[in-house]
Amino acid sequence: MNRLDRIREAARDKSLRFTSLMHHITVDLLRESFNALKRNAAPGVDGVTWRQYGEELETHLPDLHERVQSGRYRAKPSKRTWIPKSDGRQRPIGIAALEDKVVQQAVVWVLNQIYEEDFLGFSYASRPERSSHNALDAVWVGITQRKVNWVIDADIRSFYDTIVHGWLTKFLEHRIADPRLLRLIRKWLRAGVSEDGKWSKTEVGTPQGAVASPVLANIYLHYVLDLWVNKWRESAHGEVIIVRYADDWVMGFQHRNEAERFLYEVQGRMAKFGLELHSEKTRLIEFGRFAAANRSRRGEGKPETFDFLGFTHICAKTRKNKWFTIRRKTIAKRLRAKVKVVKEQAKG
Repeated sequence: MNRLDRIREAARDKSLRFTSLMHHITVDLLRESFNALKRNAAPGVDGVTWRQYGEELETHLPDLHERVQSGRYRAKPSKRTWIPKSDGRQRPIGIAALEDKVVQQAVVWVLNQIYEEDFLGFSYASRPERSSHNALDAVWVGITQRKVNWVIDADIRSFYDTIVHGWLTKFLEHRIADPRLLRLIRKWLRAGVSEDGKWSKTEVGTPQGAVASPVLANIYLHYVLDLWVNKWRESAHGEVIIVRYADDWVMGFQHRNEAERFLYEVQGRMAKFGLELHSEKTRLIEFGRFAAANRSRRGEGKPETFDFLGFTHICAKTRKNKWFTIRRKTIAKRLRAKVKVVKEQAKG
């Protein structure tokens, strides 16, 4: 991947718009992309598996490369499937055709070279050398080491399904002025969805499960939320922390009035770009080192908890020194669902 390092070096100039990127999509890069894909992933609408495509890889890749570079490449619709969520509802997943996965992975590597210079430190999802564990650690450190008394646990309703293509294109154009690469990305966005053999047009959203979707989602929220939050914090009187993992994020505030003001203002910010906070999953709670004492003094119960990345976060004290800490446990409903699955497997 060293040949892409030149893009990263150039991207350090934040004012630079890249006019020529497509030549980086080489046969060699497509081969690396193919080898990076999951071997046993379900096939898309083409019905082609990773192993089947690999049987004649050295014939397929030059042909795919020529189609991509000449503009003859056509993206296939995503195959929609549904997976159960912990709350009983179902989440739509889009499975791309094999060649679309290959090209998308190559483009993701190119985009990463640019946007890793732009993305802010509190963004953790789908980035090189970052993980959900890093995000969880950042939440723990932020709340235990900074002046945090109030926490907003936020979630965007149907985020991947509501990304506005026009805004996404505008955001990409801040850094990318290569019309061929932009046209390639638009092909994926407009390819549509196939469900039970029926094709439907996609005017908004990017398929959750597509290889390119995570980086495109990060770019969208970088401009809609991250840069805006960074600017918003400059006018705050108290401390403000944020940790974002895809469309799920946690914010900590020193002062309640600023947390309430932010929650009001961010809803307007979201609406401007076609997004909406999930009313049932977005909450402002008293949480931090003084929460238990303050609530006890007011005759209220224990501090509320919040869920983030599969864990319930609880105000607690260390055993030895009785200092404030955060205890984490697996979200109860997910644990119950997991136990049910294990029991069913044991029966079988």
